[in-house]
Amino acid sequence: MMRAFQRGPLTVWMAVLLMLTLTSLPCRADAQNAAERALLLGRVDEAATILHARIAANPGDGAAHLLLCRAFYAQDLADPAVGECEAALANGLDGNSQAHDWMGRAYGKKADNAGPIAGIKLAGKVKNAFETAVQLDPANGPAANDLSEYYVGAPAIVGGGLDKATALADRVAERLPQPAHRIRALVAEKKKDYAAAEREFRAAVAVAGHPDAWTDLGDYYSRRGQNEQAVAALRKALEADVAKDASLVDVASILGAMHREPQLAQHALREYLASNARTDAAPAFRAHYQLGQLLSAAGGRAAANSEFAAALALASNFAPARKALQAQ
Repeated sequence: MMRAFQRGPLTVWMAVLLMLTLTSLPCRADAQNAAERALLLGRVDEAATILHARIAANPGDGAAHLLLCRAFYAQDLADPAVGECEAALANGLDGNSQAHDWMGRAYGKKADNAGPIAGIKLAGKVKNAFETAVQLDPANGPAANDLSEYYVGAPAIVGGGLDKATALADRVAERLPQPAHRIRALVAEKKKDYAAAEREFRAAVAVAGHPDAWTDLGDYYSRRGQNEQAVAALRKALEADVAKDASLVDVASILGAMHREPQLAQHALREYLASNARTDAAPAFRAHYQLGQLLSAAGGRAAANSEFAAALALASNFAPARKALQAQ
C-alpha cells in the first residue's frame, strides 16, 4: 500500500497506476459479465470473441479460460474445451469446485471419442476432477450428479462402483436431498431393482417438486418402456417449470427419443427459447437445432431450415446444424 507521507514523482506515478488499475476493474467486470451473459443465452460466437480478447490481454485470466472452456464444450469441441479448462485450473481456479466439475465434463467429452488406452487414462482424469469438485464443495449439486453418474456407469477398473455411488448419496443427503435420492435411484436401476428405483425417483420429486426431478422420473419411465407414465411425468415437469429453464429442453429430448407428443416437444422448446432462463446447460443454438429436427420430421422444411440457420447464427461452428442445412 502507498504510504501517506510519500511525495515527489514516485507518489505521482503510483497514484496514476492506482487510478488506472481502479478504472480498469469495471471494464474487466463488464467484459466478464458480457461474456457470461452471451454464453448463457447461447451466443457462443459472441462470447468467444469477448473471451479471446480478454485472454489476449491477460493470459492468466482463469475466469475467462473457464468460460471459454464452457463455450467449446457446448459445441462438442472437446480438445479446445480441455485446453481451456486446464488453463483455468492453472490460473487461479484450482480451488474452485465449478471449475473442476467442468474439467471433468471436458475430459469426459474427449474420452467419448478416444481409443481404449487413451480412454482409460482420460477416465481417471474424469473421476479425479469430479471427486475434487465434490470435495471442494459438498453442496455442488451438479458435481454430485456428475460424479454419481460416473460411479454408476464406469467399470471398476477405472474407478466406478455402485458402492461408491451409494456412499456418495449418504454423504450428500443432508445438503442435497434431491440428488441423493436420484443417486440411489440410479444405483437401484443398475441393480435391476426397478421397484426401488421408481421409489427413489419419486422420493426425489417429493423433496420439492422441482421440474428436473419430474424429468428424471419421466426419463426413467421411458427407459423402462412405460411410455404413458413417462409422458404424464414429463407433463408434470412442464407444469412445474415456471421459470421455463433447461428442464424444458430435457423434456423435449425425451419426448423426441420416444417419438411421442411432437407438438408438446416443439412447444417446450419454443417456451425455452423465449424465456429469460436460458443457460449453457441447454445451449440455445442446440434448442434451435432440436426444434428444426422436429419440424423437419413433421414435413416443415422451410421452418426447419430457419431454425438451423438460427442455430448457426449463434454458433457458426456447430456442425450438426450446418450439415442439416446442406442436406437440402
